[in-house]
Amino acid sequence: MFVLLRRNGVLAATPKLRRISARLLSSGTTADRSEHFDIIIGGGGLVGTTLAAALAKKATFANKKVLLLEGAPQFKGFNASGPYQNRVSAINKNSIELFKSIEVWPLIEAARFKSVKQMQVWESHSDALIHFQDNNFASDVACIIENDLILDAVYTRLKEATNVQVLNKARIESVRLPKDAQDNRNTSELKLQDGRSFTCDLLIGADGANSIVRKEMGVDVFSLNYERMGLVATLDLSDDAGDNSVAFQRFLPNGPVALLPLSPKQSSLVWSTSVTHAKQLQALPPAEFVDALNEAFCRQYPRVELADKALQALNAFFGHTSAQNQLQYPPRVTGVQTGSRATFPLGFLHASSYVTTGAALVGDAAHRVHPLAGQGVNLGFSDVRYLVDTLATAAYAGFKLGDKQHLLKYERQCLTKNVPIMIGVHGLHTLYSTEFSPVVLLRSLGLQLTQNLPPIKNMFMRGAMG
Repeated sequence: MFVLLRRNGVLAATPKLRRISARLLSSGTTADRSEHFDIIIGGGGLVGTTLAAALAKKATFANKKVLLLEGAPQFKGFNASGPYQNRVSAINKNSIELFKSIEVWPLIEAARFKSVKQMQVWESHSDALIHFQDNNFASDVACIIENDLILDAVYTRLKEATNVQVLNKARIESVRLPKDAQDNRNTSELKLQDGRSFTCDLLIGADGANSIVRKEMGVDVFSLNYERMGLVATLDLSDDAGDNSVAFQRFLPNGPVALLPLSPKQSSLVWSTSVTHAKQLQALPPAEFVDALNEAFCRQYPRVELADKALQALNAFFGHTSAQNQLQYPPRVTGVQTGSRATFPLGFLHASSYVTTGAALVGDAAHRVHPLAGQGVNLGFSDVRYLVDTLATAAYAGFKLGDKQHLLKYERQCLTKNVPIMIGVHGLHTLYSTEFSPVVLLRSLGLQLTQNLPPIKNMFMRGAMG
């Protein structure tokens, strides 16, 4: 029973009542306490939204509350009859299987995508080249899909989910994680820039290379600035492009340039080059830009004579014709879509650990690679599959979602897959960032040897295709 005393005409609480009120405030029974979710995903890009949809689709999480925090305004949707967009991804088989499992693949198929039946990669200082294709073209090497189309399909499924809430314009300001499993707080806490705060059993950082979640985890990060930029654009092709189902990539002195097919008459460009050159290309008038791009694919660069002689001997040993006779030139570019040219910095990043008590990392928050092999977002989607399966097993067994010992199973699976791919991609970038003749010789022999030895080539191709 609460007792109020009248002092000087004013009702005042007794000391006992003040102590009770203080306990109620500290226990979080006020209306402004932090809302609690089972899982909070910080970051609503391709990987974060797909993770939310995968959690919503898993029956194990039917009674779990999931919050997806997206810093941008509400997604406006995708117009499949509009112009092709300049940000695309080369999606491999594993990622497509993930899309099928969360029922977004039929939505993508009903819109538009382009199958890549073959990929050709070749050197600019020698005749070395390699072709990737499935046996008898029975399967696609990859599918080129616009990023906003993927988001549109995933958000369509999220709107149907009853246990996932999406919060837009939600930027994380600070994060507090449990120190360990015995921490009395026992939950992860975060505060948004607008003042709202939340708690959760598991906070998942899908907030990119500058992840706030990763910084709060305190894990070591190995990162490199390549001092290169990627230039993307949407291109128009000549009428003789055929069905345009081949992806082309040529290693130039400043970095690789790639054409990814979008339709019979259009392709997407990813040109990795120096910062100065990227800015120059972006500023060129359209006609001059198109000329520079066509020249990049056809120009004869200074040759390394020793490399050419070594390749001739290698091909003769395997009884193959000159690699130059196998070279297929890409379709001629005739135009660039207005406003489609854009640049982004290139680099390498890898977190020493993906998990801690109460938190886990996915996608670019955990790893970042050069786009030359098209593996970046596919590694992120692979993270999603591993994490959802790990959490489902943990929940079924009665573990807490933020239990580090169980989350370590997710980390081990990811590291086993990601590290070899990342080292390989970084190695390729390093090898093709020099014109030093001995290095040109070694990389040319390596590329041509892979082309001439089907078992090795198939091993690399299976990895790239997922």
